[in-house]
Formats: sequence, C-alpha cells, structure tokens
Amino acid sequence: MKAEKIIKPANGYLMLLVVLILFFGSIAISIQQENPVYLILSVLGFIGFFGFILVNPNTSKVILLFGKYVGTIKENGLYWANPLYRKKTISLRASNFDSERLKVNDKLGNPVMISTILVWRVTNTYKAAFDVDNYENFVRVQTDAAVRKLASMYPYDNFADEGHDEDITLRSSVNEVSEALEKEIDERLTIAGIEVLEARIGYLAYANEIASAMLKRQQATAIVAARHKIVQGAVEMVEMALEELNKKQIVELDEERKAAMVSNLLVILCGDKEASPVVNAGTLSH
Repeated sequence: MKAEKIIKPANGYLMLLVVLILFFGSIAISIQQENPVYLILSVLGFIGFFGFILVNPNTSKVILLFGKYVGTIKENGLYWANPLYRKKTISLRASNFDSERLKVNDKLGNPVMISTILVWRVTNTYKAAFDVDNYENFVRVQTDAAVRKLASMYPYDNFADEGHDEDITLRSSVNEVSEALEKEIDERLTIAGIEVLEARIGYLAYANEIASAMLKRQQATAIVAARHKIVQGAVEMVEMALEELNKKQIVELDEERKAAMVSNLLVILCGDKEASPVVNAGTLSH
C-alpha cells in the first residue's frame, strides 16, 4: 500500500464494558466455582486492555501490524482494535517553525542574514510516517535549503546607479518574495505529505561585515536623491521669479544682473544653512 487509508475501529466504550466484564467476571466466577480454568478468560480480558486507542482532536494514529500498514485513525474518540497493533501518533495541528538566521549570498553576491517563519501541518499521514525518516527534521532541513535558494534568486535591494534595477528585491517586494518562498517550500515538503499554510521572511539584514558600508551607501543615495529634488525645485522657483519680474515689469534686469540673481537664489535655496541677508543701501551697480 502506497497511499493513506482511513479506518475506524470498533467503539471503545462498548469494548471497555466487554473487557471489564470479561476480566472481573471471570475472576468472580473462578472464585465462586473454585475452578482456576476461568482465569484464562481473565487473562484474555487483561490482554484486551492493550487494544484501546485514544485519538485526541487534531491528532491521528497510524496503525501497523508486524510492519504492515493497516490504516490511519483521524476521527477523535476512544476505539478498540487488535491488541497486537502498533500505534504511532502524528499530529494534524498547524505548527510554527522559526528557522535560524542563515548567512547567504543574494543575487549580486552580497552576504545577507535571512530567516523564515513557516506555518505547516501534516495532511497525508502515510507519507509523513513512511516516505521520510523524520518529518519534523525534514521540514527544518528543506526550509533552510529553500531559503538559501530564494536568497540567491533576488538582490537585497535595487542599485539603479550601477545598472542593477530589479523589479523584485528581498527588501521591498515582501509579497512577491513570500509567495515564491511558499511555493518553493511547498514543492519540497509534498514528498512528506505536508501542506504549507504560510511562509514569510522573519529577519533580513546585511551581514555584519558589510552592514556599515551598505548603510553609508544607502545614506549617500538618499542624500543625492534629496539634493536632486532640491535643485530641481530651486531651478523652477528661480524660473518662476524671473518670469514674474519680467511680466509685472517691476525692475529691468540685464543678462549680467539676471545671472547674479540666479546665482544668489540658487545659493539660498540649495544651501544647507540659512542665508544671512545683506542690505544694499546704494544702487544696484554698487
């Protein structure tokens, strides 16, 4: 048999009554009749106690008989079956797995620290019990392997200034990366009869040896972007000022004075510090 088989043994409460009657009744009859032959029935009743199977909610019992798979009990309750059956408990509850922080190289070769949070559960008890050695350890190993593969497929961040402009990155494309990770892990765990409910990146950062340098790079990129925005706005403001002065004919400016005005306005608008005004009490030519 290569597939899961759901079984439902005899009602355990009814068999409990039968076993108790058989065990204590045979002892009582043996004492009353003073005949030890009836003790054989009590021995059978005692053996019958080993046939009870208790299945808790969201758990299952895999039943074996001398190494042969008999079936799986998934419905919770008290049951009775052959006392020679070997029972193996497999939980059907959803389980969390928080992987260790792994050092891997991203698509651009930068070392990053990454971990994942995985929510999974067993759906096929036959595969979980017999197709892998230890399904819980299998989840841990395959999850780490999937995270390493995923990290190598995407860059940590975009570096458009170096020609590395990616649509999906580990840092900014959280949903896309999580979907790819969930699909990758699910394909690996199917062999163990395990369903992946959710997979998310739990921790993501540059490795310690390059974290400081990458932080400076990010700061420099942000400063350059801010300066670009400031200069663009300053040029537009200067252009608007010249147009308004010319439209309202407030003052006539030749090319040299326009250049001086543009220079002064750009210094004021683009400077890091506040400008200190100088009042000219004379004419514009002094």
